[in-house]
Amino acid sequence: MKRSVNRLFYIAIPVLLILIIFFSYTFIREKVLKGLVYPLKYTELVNQYADENELDRSLVYAVIKCESSFKPDAKSGIGARGLMQITPETFTWAQTKRYPNDKLPADELYKPETNIKFGTFILAMHLREFQNKEAAIAAYHAGRGKVNEWLKNKAYSDDGINLKTIPTTDTAQYVKRVINTQKTYTNLYKEVFQNE
Repeated sequence: MKRSVNRLFYIAIPVLLILIIFFSYTFIREKVLKGLVYPLKYTELVNQYADENELDRSLVYAVIKCESSFKPDAKSGIGARGLMQITPETFTWAQTKRYPNDKLPADELYKPETNIKFGTFILAMHLREFQNKEAAIAAYHAGRGKVNEWLKNKAYSDDGINLKTIPTTDTAQYVKRVINTQKTYTNLYKEVFQNE
């Protein structure tokens, strides 16, 4: 009897330790992923402008994560600025579409509200125009003119709506990264995005 109790004790302790380690790892991993790697920052602004432009909030977070990793002062080699990495030329164009009487300077793009406001507007315009998430994300990265060219080319699109291939590697990788990041956000924050 004493032997079987000892044997049970020696089996139960390692199993218990493994369970503690597993649940601790899962809890810590989720906290690290949520807090550091895939944070929800600028929540009020993302919610406001995603809703205003009828966008999935998880998509907006994915674009911000992929574009700037939530750094409002980010600037790319081609001059794209802020959280959603908008170029001054695209910003000027977007202002003429949304607020034709405004002439905001490009440095306004470093302000989170301005950047998210116009970034979500541009992304929503692409989604309405292309009616396809992959094409819209590609347009956000490469420009709508390029995507329209690709859609007209039978080598890249069979139907003029869906891209079967994206001819530039950086845009193809960008589209995959944004879609995968959106999936990660959706999985990590099920309780936040479940009503979208």
